Amino acid sequence: MTTIAVLGNGRVGGNLAQALTRAGHRVTAVDRAPGAAADAAAAAQIVINATPGAGSLERLTALREELRGKILVDVSNATTDGPDGLPADLIHPGSSLAEQLQEALPETHVVKTLNTMLFPVMTAPAALTQAPTVFLSGNDPQAKQTVRELLTDLGWQQDWITDLGGIETARATEAAILFVPHVIRTSGFTPFAISISR
Repeated sequence: MTTIAVLGNGRVGGNLAQALTRAGHRVTAVDRAPGAAADAAAAAQIVINATPGAGSLERLTALREELRGKILVDVSNATTDGPDGLPADLIHPGSSLAEQLQEALPETHVVKTLNTMLFPVMTAPAALTQAPTVFLSGNDPQAKQTVRELLTDLGWQQDWITDLGGIETARATEAAILFVPHVIRTSGFTPFAISISR
């Protein structure tokens, strides 16, 4: 059993917190209030960033001490929204939120994952008609292995998990968010994920 803090208790954070609790972990889900986030992060072994990506860098940088030496699982995408409220552009072109977090938090092990799908797929990948792919980006091999184990707790099979390499590879998966509004406009909010077929 791992002690996990989920920062952000909206649809994404709430969904992850419930699934990880069912898997046997001790999970605390908190909103964006600085005090609650700091307390939860300080008490956790693993922290999941499920806050809106546009404000994540500032929010998490303020938790530098609480995140020191810990794994930060970043599932957010930093985007600006279009008139319809859907993602329109990247806030960190030529980089990524995950890279910015790792630079700002050098003593934290940032791992990017679960950001290339609609949120229901994060905890129910087998519900799709085709096998989805989930990606891992991060500089620390042991941190990625720990996150890989969390993914299996969420229902991801080992052959659905692809380790892309260092944290710089997160810019590729974060850019995939630009597919999302077009898919939603054509197909609605039916759960989907990016999949690598071999």
